[in-house]
Amino acid sequence: MNIPAVLAQEFHLRPAQVENTLKLIDDGNTIPFIARYRKEMTGSLDDQVLRALDERLSYLRSLDEQREKVRAAIEEQGKLTEELAAALEAAATLTEVEDLYRPYRPKRKTRASIAREKGLQPLADAVYAQDKHSPAPLELAAAYVSEERGVETAQDALQGAQDILAEQFSDDAGIRRRLRVVCMANGELTAKGAQEDLGVYEMYKEFREPLRKVAGHRILAVNRGEREGVLKASVAFDRDKGVAITASTHVKEGSPCTETVRAAAEDAYDRLIFPSIERELRNELTERADEAAIKVFSLNLRHLLMQPPVKGKVALGLDPGYRTGCKVAVVDGTGKVLDTGVIYPAPPHNKTAEAKALLTRLIQKHGVQIIAIGNGTASHETEVFAAGLIKELDCGLSYMVVSEAGASVYSASKLAAEEFPDYDVSLRSAVSIARRLQDPLAELVKIDPKAIGVGQYQHDMPQARLSEALGGVVEDCVNAVGVDLNTASAPLLARVAGVNGTVAKNIVAYREENGAFLSRAALKKVPKLGPKAFEQCAGFLRVPESENVLDNTAVHPESYEAARRLLSRCGATEADVKSGALGSLPEKIRELGEETLAAEIGVGAPTLRDIAAELAKPGRDPRDELPPPLLRTDVMGLEDLRPGMELDGTVRNVIDFGAFVDIGVHQDGLVHISQMAGRFIKHPSEVVKVGDVIKVWVLSVDVAKKRISLTMKPPAPEARQ
Repeated sequence: MNIPAVLAQEFHLRPAQVENTLKLIDDGNTIPFIARYRKEMTGSLDDQVLRALDERLSYLRSLDEQREKVRAAIEEQGKLTEELAAALEAAATLTEVEDLYRPYRPKRKTRASIAREKGLQPLADAVYAQDKHSPAPLELAAAYVSEERGVETAQDALQGAQDILAEQFSDDAGIRRRLRVVCMANGELTAKGAQEDLGVYEMYKEFREPLRKVAGHRILAVNRGEREGVLKASVAFDRDKGVAITASTHVKEGSPCTETVRAAAEDAYDRLIFPSIERELRNELTERADEAAIKVFSLNLRHLLMQPPVKGKVALGLDPGYRTGCKVAVVDGTGKVLDTGVIYPAPPHNKTAEAKALLTRLIQKHGVQIIAIGNGTASHETEVFAAGLIKELDCGLSYMVVSEAGASVYSASKLAAEEFPDYDVSLRSAVSIARRLQDPLAELVKIDPKAIGVGQYQHDMPQARLSEALGGVVEDCVNAVGVDLNTASAPLLARVAGVNGTVAKNIVAYREENGAFLSRAALKKVPKLGPKAFEQCAGFLRVPESENVLDNTAVHPESYEAARRLLSRCGATEADVKSGALGSLPEKIRELGEETLAAEIGVGAPTLRDIAAELAKPGRDPRDELPPPLLRTDVMGLEDLRPGMELDGTVRNVIDFGAFVDIGVHQDGLVHISQMAGRFIKHPSEVVKVGDVIKVWVLSVDVAKKRISLTMKPPAPEARQ
């Protein structure tokens, strides 16, 4: 297979783009490095396309490898024909290769293999020939009766021949291919209740939907219900049509043996082919649903990690609780812990006065500017308490409810114990909640992405594939933002391109032993950080303390000379970069002629544009260009909501059938996909993303079930509140 040509066609890319990208991948370059610093070679492909290309490359190489193994195995049996070799060469999927190998694959003992051991293959061949002048099947079979071989009667012999034919038909790759296509086009996924109380699976009590249309989240729900023993699921397909397809290639009319061959075709379909096709189709549907769910999870995670930080503000984190109280932590603008404590404002303690006194003291002592409240147990009561305190103090404070998904996992981890050896597990959670508001990316990288809770059915996904996809998202986000070499934790550094866990710890150890890094070049002194690792990571690490202003930008050290030539050509200096006086640099470059200037300083046009953007805004954070998070000063309850009420909310999770939105009442409301736009949309991600601040209207509220239905479609003026 010409893999570069196949990839170029599938991804609609130029062959040179693909060939260059494959060479970069094979040379051990990381995806973030290729995406950022090798744009001339890839044609400026972004990290998401590069990852998709890399995944597809792995699949095609596995396909090629399996194809060669199968070819060799068949050749070893002396059964490789030109026609079979051509079919193998043309196979575009692993399933097709396996179909072609099926007749030659060593089999465990089957009814057909037992019949062959009894010497019934010649009888099967004679029946299959379906000669118009052939004797009746039982007459043919009579010659194969043998007590010695265990063939007691002519009927036994004929049954053995039918078993052989059924297996031969089952091994026919053409039949399987046709059935797979027709069944996918016309079959239905069905489910029914396996018990009286179906709970959350009630809607699947009598479920039936075409395979080609069934939504991924419904496939995953049916699968889970089946695993839990609540549902029974199957693929429904017209048996007569299936048998006709199976028989069409093999049954010849007008022979005494025709009906015997037809019976073998029916047996092959019922016993061997359809159960196998059903498993394959359900696996295929599940794989597609998994990939779609992983894609949505990845998209949500990307938007969550890229939420704008609330930089430089002293934050107070509250980890709510009833019996054990609400844990409190104050962190300074850099995330350093200043103070901790526990308050009991919620039932059963209701020590509101003491809680107010402690928080007031902490707020005044440390100059707290913002409060972060975890959204777990007792969150609403804590939010009401905090909103009341903010109103009493009247000092410009605001708060935000943040997701505490994964906070308890992190708090009890070895990493948290190393970071906060002197703090109780619960107090570590409060610190994490405060830091999540200050810098979501830096804090959330410490947590297994699967525990962050911005997907659906994440526990049902193939875990290795999910981890790989989400790990790639975290890596891309970290490298897009850049990392301060002198403040970053080891987990954050480990997500930088070219830096593994060991090297990350070595960087922190070197920093602790020798003091702050004063240049990127000093990285080369870190144990186990060799030239290749330096090449991959250097551009993503920032050193604000460096005398070289370029060390605090995304300009790669390999392009420092080009950057200096650009400054000189534009009549500017590194001092101008430091002072932020080069905001008009991109316009100046356009005046001089981008292509001409790029050739003059020795880089490609994409690299020139990137260098200019960095010199114009050194140390820029792409997250700063996004709308700020929605901060609140007051709180409502579920009972305060009325249909038609207009509210601002923050999108917390996007799933296949809608989005969950935090509107400040502790319980997130659901905007169903049908309530998102005045036009048809295939997926909610076309309209909203995690972190978006959107305007919504209340459709309905079920206080007992704690369900809120919202719409993004403005209601008629008379219905608004």
